[in-house]
Amino acid sequence: MTENASPGRKRAVGRPPRIAAEQIVDVARRIIEEEGVEAVSMRRVAKEVGATPMALYHHVRDKDELLLLTLRGMAATFPRPSLPADPRDRVLATAVHMHAILSEVVWVIDVLSLGDLTDKEALWMPEEIIDSAIACGLTPTQALHAYRTIWYVVYGALVFQRADSRRAADPDRRPFFPTFLTEEDAARFPRMVALAEDWEGLQGTYDMAEQLAAVVDGLLGKRS
Repeated sequence: MTENASPGRKRAVGRPPRIAAEQIVDVARRIIEEEGVEAVSMRRVAKEVGATPMALYHHVRDKDELLLLTLRGMAATFPRPSLPADPRDRVLATAVHMHAILSEVVWVIDVLSLGDLTDKEALWMPEEIIDSAIACGLTPTQALHAYRTIWYVVYGALVFQRADSRRAADPDRRPFFPTFLTEEDAARFPRMVALAEDWEGLQGTYDMAEQLAAVVDGLLGKRS
């Protein structure tokens, strides 16, 4: 048997393990979901996939590109809804769909909060809202502003939804609002004190589609 054919031949000591891009993305998604986007770093992800940070750079250029990859394909996993013919109704249906799908993958909000990262396959939603708003009589600039307002409403609702979930996951956390309101506060905050007793129950009656309809009607009333 020759030296080169030795059965005991092993990979060179110190060579980093081979990793796949899918592993990297899966780990990044899990970190965002459990701890938030701030917890993601190339060093942290490399450690969890059992590689060096330098090995990650063979797959992604930097943290932003890694975060962009975590979004890729997410929108395509949700089928597009059948939209109505009326442009006002199309704006509303698209906005409600946007909120519904993000409610199922709320961790995406952390990445989108960075402002310039998105899934290209999700761009049909702002395209649809802007185009339908123009069909309702808004100028392109007004339509863009209308879309941004709708996005802010959806985004804000999901941020609070994510915060509620995190608070619910901490059984030792003591809630302050609205329990810290007393009858002595009624003179300054009469409405808040009156509602405080059934605050949680009233929150349960909040209908996002109904509120988005009110927002859409207000925005589309501002026509050129």
